[in-house]
Amino acid sequence: MQMGPMIDMVFLLLVFFMVSAKPVKEESDIQIALPGKQEQSEAVDIPDEQRILINTDGTVVLNDMVLAAAGDSAMKDLVVTMKRFKESSEANKSKALVTIAPEENVPHQRVVDVLNACAAAEIKGVTFDTQSATGGGDEF
Repeated sequence: MQMGPMIDMVFLLLVFFMVSAKPVKEESDIQIALPGKQEQSEAVDIPDEQRILINTDGTVVLNDMVLAAAGDSAMKDLVVTMKRFKESSEANKSKALVTIAPEENVPHQRVVDVLNACAAAEIKGVTFDTQSATGGGDEF
């Protein structure tokens, strides 16, 4: 049995599959700044920001106003409010900043739901607060 034609066919199939394969699209990233401490020599004018607290029971609170119940994964009220915040920030020519402060035992899926709501509102200035609402510390 001759090996030459078989090797040619293997290379032709390899080239065919390489050319016809679609590259995998990477997931888009939400820019998240991890908490850290940095001292500055001069004062910085920081624009207003929104603070989203995620309670252990799953409720989402934006500036002392409950916007999503525990079972609401779409969070339509939060998305609408965040879109309005983004529009007002753009009108004031400032950056829309959001701080997410989950309590200690919040499920990760709930944090992802809040991040999805921020992404739906096209807010990219999202940071995390490591201090719990009860005055804890920087714990991971």
